[in-house]
Amino acid sequence: DGYSHLSAYERKRLKNISENAKFFAALKLHESAARLNQLTTKRQSQVTKRAKPKKAEDEPARRRSMRLLRVEPLDVPLLETLGPPAAEQYPQVPVGPLPMVPEGQVESSKWTEALLSTWMRISELKVEDADKGTPDMKRYQESLSSMVLSEENIRKVVKARVCSMAIHPSQSTILVAAGDKWGHVGLWNVSCGTEDRAHAFIPHSFQVHCMHFSPCNPAHLLSLSNESLRCGDVTKAVFDEICRSEENFSCFDFLEENASTAIVSQWDGDVAVVDRRTPGLSPELSADIGFTRTRTVHVHPVNKQYFLAAGSVDVCVFDVRYLKAKGNKPLSSLTGHTKSVASAYFSPVTGSRVVTVCADDKLR
Repeated sequence: DGYSHLSAYERKRLKNISENAKFFAALKLHESAARLNQLTTKRQSQVTKRAKPKKAEDEPARRRSMRLLRVEPLDVPLLETLGPPAAEQYPQVPVGPLPMVPEGQVESSKWTEALLSTWMRISELKVEDADKGTPDMKRYQESLSSMVLSEENIRKVVKARVCSMAIHPSQSTILVAAGDKWGHVGLWNVSCGTEDRAHAFIPHSFQVHCMHFSPCNPAHLLSLSNESLRCGDVTKAVFDEICRSEENFSCFDFLEENASTAIVSQWDGDVAVVDRRTPGLSPELSADIGFTRTRTVHVHPVNKQYFLAAGSVDVCVFDVRYLKAKGNKPLSSLTGHTKSVASAYFSPVTGSRVVTVCADDKLR
């Protein structure tokens, strides 16, 4: 009642102080403190004398690790200090021809020889010309609907991600070639069933971007990586080198039916004309077509002098007969792409149409 002039907050504060004081008084902390003081005083009075430390000569010698002292033990040589482990890298493929021997083997096994013999045998047969007429769409749809995926038709052909593929034109045997991101080329005789195994070769040091069997001689498999264009000749059992670059190639296509010349695209935007009949590893011509990047090239199926180039957002048709080092103008430009163009190809029979694949999620 004597604090009626105070505010509600101040009266509440005084009440809390009073209750806290009563609580601490009930704990009798002053008695506990006095008892603790007595205990500590008694312990301090009972001081024990420390024993004198022994002299160093009286103690036995302490053993030290010879490894920490870096002292070479008797009859055991000290290992050299090893540096940080180097990053694991795949060995670079040397320049020039390479033997057609599978990875990890010194010489071909009977399985490899059987596969290469099959490739050679089916390449000697003349491939009949495909029907150029209008396809029977109903029969084609029925053929597609009857396809099934079975366990024996699945095979690990190369070690890493498949980046390119080519199928032998034989009508009797299915021979598949696959190239991966580490430069491996795998061959698989699908028609042989489960008895035969796929074999991988290493003709390149980098990703295999593009592969084609030669249209005039299927015994030749041409493969292109960043650094080189090679021809795998099964008759000689060798991967010969046709052209070499500084990690710049992206795609190629044949300019003639006899596959003696090819048009090769480069990542820096240029295209190159390569002639297999001339000696050396340099292209016949390197032409600036005005692209900042060229991903794919494709030759017209009827008029072989025309080729299609696809790059960043550019898709253009050029005439190889008028190519020069600089100042090349396209015959036709296919516009409308707003993002990167992955590839562009002529229609296979007449070449009157072009299909493009673009990163804007559209096919044109």
